[in-house]
Amino acid sequence: MLALLSTSAPAAEEVDQLAIYTPGEERPGGETSHRKPRDRHVFSQPSANMSFADRLSFGLGDSLFDKIWVPSPSSTTASDGLGPLYNARSCDQCHQRDGRGQPKANWPEALATSLFLRLSIPPQTDTQRQQLKRGRIGAIPDPTYGIQLQNRAINGLDAEGHMQITYTESQVSLADGTQVSLRKPTYHISELKYGPLHSQIMLSPRLAPPMLGLGLLEAIPDSAIMALSDPDDLNGDGISGRPNWVWDQQQEQLAIGRFGWKAGNPSVLQQTVSALSHDIGIGTPYQPSPYGDCTVRQTACLAQPEGNTPQQDNSEASAELVELLVFYSRNLAPPVRPDAQQPEVLRGKAIFQRSGCSNCHQPSFETPNEPNLAEQSAQQIWPYTDLLLHDMGEGLADHRPEYSATGREWKTPPLWGIGLTNTVNGHQYFLHDGRARTLLEAILWHGGEAANARQKVINLATSERHALITFLESL
Repeated sequence: MLALLSTSAPAAEEVDQLAIYTPGEERPGGETSHRKPRDRHVFSQPSANMSFADRLSFGLGDSLFDKIWVPSPSSTTASDGLGPLYNARSCDQCHQRDGRGQPKANWPEALATSLFLRLSIPPQTDTQRQQLKRGRIGAIPDPTYGIQLQNRAINGLDAEGHMQITYTESQVSLADGTQVSLRKPTYHISELKYGPLHSQIMLSPRLAPPMLGLGLLEAIPDSAIMALSDPDDLNGDGISGRPNWVWDQQQEQLAIGRFGWKAGNPSVLQQTVSALSHDIGIGTPYQPSPYGDCTVRQTACLAQPEGNTPQQDNSEASAELVELLVFYSRNLAPPVRPDAQQPEVLRGKAIFQRSGCSNCHQPSFETPNEPNLAEQSAQQIWPYTDLLLHDMGEGLADHRPEYSATGREWKTPPLWGIGLTNTVNGHQYFLHDGRARTLLEAILWHGGEAANARQKVINLATSERHALITFLESL
C-alpha cells in the first residue's frame, strides 16, 4: 500500500524556495530564547527576557523541582507527604535536567522512573459513560490500582507492581539499501501486590517529555490551534488533526488539551498538580488528596499518616509552592539555534516540508499580547507542533482512549530542542514510550495520517536523508 503513494521529486526551484531562511527562526522561543552554553544544562535556563526580580522566583521554583520529598511524619513540614505509593521522589527524577526520560524497566534489573504505565478500563456504568461523553473525566481508573501504576512505596507498604518490557525487532529497507531495525515493545506487569488487574485493563506507557517552552505552548491562542484542525480532512491532504477537548479543573469547563502525550491537560498548572499527585503522591489545594492515586481498595495505603499542615494551606504543598513550580515550568526557555542558516540545515528544512512533516509539525505561531505573562507575550515562536491529535497508525497505537483521543491518536509533540537530547540526557530515546533509538527510527514508526510522509522519507536519497536529520538535530 505504501509503495503506491506519490514519491515524485520536486522541481529544483521548489526546493530552493522552501529552503529560504526565515528571519527569527534561529530563536525558537522568540525573545525568551537563551544563548547559554549548549551543555547538559541547556534545557534548564530561564526565559532570556525575564526581569531580574522574577529570576528569584524562577530559582525558587528550580529548587522545588529538585526537592526530594520524604514520607510523613518528618522533622520538616516543607518536604513531607511523599506517597504513600509513588513513582518518583522529585520532579527532576523523571525530567532529569528538565529533559527527556528513558525506558529503563524490567525490575529487578532496573526500576523504572521516567517511564510509567497509565491504567484504565472501559466504562462499567451509565454514569461513567456519561462522564466520559461530557468530558468530565478522561478515563476510568482500574478499581484497585487507579489511573497509574506506582512502582515504589514508603516503608511498610508494598509497591503496586513492576513494569516489564520485551522488544521484538523488525527490519525496514530504505530506498538506498540501508536496513533500519525497529523494536516493538510489549508490556506486562509483574509482582502485583494488591490483587489482579481488571479483566479489561488497558495499559499505556508514558515517557517523561522535555520541559522546555511549556509557557509558550500554553500561550498559543485557541483560535490558532483551531485554524489547523481539519477532523474530516476537508482539504483532502490526508491529515485530519483535531484538538483533544479536556476538562479544565480550575475554569470548570472544557478546554483544548495541550500537555501530555495525548494532550490530556489544558494548562501548565493542571499538568503540574496532576504530576505531583500521581507521580509523587503530593496533595495540593487543587488536587487535595494526600494519598495520591491510592484507591478505596488499598486500605493500608489510606491508613498511612498524611502531610497536610497549616503552613501548606492544609495540604502537603501550598498554592504558593505550586505557583513557583508553575512559574519555573512555564519559563524553561528553548535555546537559540546557532546553525539555523547553514546550507545543509536549510536543505533539510526543505526536505522536511516537501515530505509533509510540517503538515503536523507546524513550524511557527505568534502568541498574543498578554500583560500577565510578560515573558510569553507577543512572541513569534517555532515549536514545530500543531498541538492536535492525529491517527498515527496501528504500530504506535496503545488502544487506550483519553478524553476524546482514541487509542490510535497522539498529540504532535514539539520538536524544539530535540537535537540536544543526547547532550542533556546522555541517550536518544524518542516517541511516547522511548522505543525509537534514533530520530530516523522515530520517523519510520509514523503511520496512519503520517504514512505518506514516512514513505517519502524511505524514498529519499542518502544525502537527502542526512540533510533531513541534520535539520532535526539543529532544532
